Amino acid sequence: MSQTRQSSKDAYSLILEAIDVGVYKPGDRLVESELAERFGVSRTPIREALQRLETQSLLERDGRSLIVASLDHNQMAELYIVRRELEGLAARLAAKHATEEEIKVLQDMVAADDVLVDDPTALSRANRRFHEQIHLASHNRYLVQQLNLVHRTMALMATTSLAAQGRGEIAQSEHKGIVEAIAARDEEAAGRALKHHISVAFMTRLKQDAIRRET
Repeated sequence: MSQTRQSSKDAYSLILEAIDVGVYKPGDRLVESELAERFGVSRTPIREALQRLETQSLLERDGRSLIVASLDHNQMAELYIVRRELEGLAARLAAKHATEEEIKVLQDMVAADDVLVDDPTALSRANRRFHEQIHLASHNRYLVQQLNLVHRTMALMATTSLAAQGRGEIAQSEHKGIVEAIAARDEEAAGRALKHHISVAFMTRLKQDAIRRET
């Protein structure tokens, strides 16, 4: 891979991560020169990365400026419906195809994440790692690609559902149930548990949005 292509890839990853962790929120304007200075990258790969993010609908035009896109209620609902079905499929396939080592990694992740229940930001990162590990354990490259796209779009949500009071502990309990089903090679139970987990996360986010509209 050429140095230019590698720089573009790095710039893309850096900007995407900054959106994902909330450095840049929906509606924030992204400026080439500011991004180049922040990340220590020249403006050409930054420009290419911005074009790629716009193509993926993660950025949108506001006049001549590029801003971080936002999701309306219907878009969020559509995204969660797709995510629930794809995640459920990943869990079913993981129960069928995951190696013993992959299952042990999932078990270790859940155990380690218990200490993060009161830290929504850290738990959110751990949550992404956990779900990505299940995606990989499905051993289906096309499913992993689609879930990567879904999770990139999830970055457009300004807050994490794990920030809701008590949600961290509940999510951890749900994660344990998912892993137990995968370890038991119970495909139907694994799929059902993960779909339920996503449904609860969606309901939590809807409640968060309702409170935010009131205030």
